[in-house]
Amino acid sequence: MTRQDRLFARLAIALLFPGLLLGMSASAPAATPATATELSNADSAAGRAMAEHKGIWKWVVPPVKMHGAFDDHDPIGLVAGKLIPADCAFNWTDPDTHQLYCFTSATSLVYFLNSPQTYLPEAQKRWQALKGKLAKAH
Repeated sequence: MTRQDRLFARLAIALLFPGLLLGMSASAPAATPATATELSNADSAAGRAMAEHKGIWKWVVPPVKMHGAFDDHDPIGLVAGKLIPADCAFNWTDPDTHQLYCFTSATSLVYFLNSPQTYLPEAQKRWQALKGKLAKAH
């Protein structure tokens, strides 16, 4: 690999992963490998944090119950024909109607935001059909 190819590869990686640029620098000192004791201490600290806080994502759950459209079911799930309950940790408010929509994941929210005016009518149509099935199940 030529010097120009290596430079191009580093530039491409830096654009894709900006945090790696410092680690790839020729002048940066090499990291020393962690000892087994350091790894076990880090693992136990991480384990305690997980047990204490039940995972990082539970920090984003709203402190009060939020009430979204579709009885807090994910609109993308509805479009797919599934009732997927959401806790409103990921949500979006329609700027036109001021209606709150709850999502189960950031991926679902981002996918929805690509074309909300396409997904909302489909979700509303599917919600009417699925809501009847939900009422019969209870």
